[in-house]
Amino acid sequence: MRVVARNTLTGFVQNRVPRGQRRLVAQHLQAWFKLVKAARWASSAEMKEQLRSVSIVSAQRVVFNIKGNEYRLVAGINYQSQAIFIKWIGTHAEYDKIDVSTVRHEEERYGNLSNSK
Repeated sequence: MRVVARNTLTGFVQNRVPRGQRRLVAQHLQAWFKLVKAARWASSAEMKEQLRSVSIVSAQRVVFNIKGNEYRLVAGINYQSQAIFIKWIGTHAEYDKIDVSTVRHEEERYGNLSNSK
């Protein structure tokens, strides 16, 4: 899979994770990235076979548990083009306050890393 908006992972860790937890959360997100990048899922069913903890919201939207379900990552997915789009990342408590089927990527939530030095 090709991961779109990968810099969202870095921005999330830098801007939304408490300093003392950043390294551990970054490691979990890196593990997620490596797993997804290596995947070649043709359907939600194939993904669910490999990742039992993933929640299938629709044919094009899934939710991944990160760091033992402490964090949630919402992604759009296109199996035909083998692309996954990071839509949202947050704590489980924040996740409970969003509409997972309509949440959209918000650049300001994760910081604009292209302008950082």
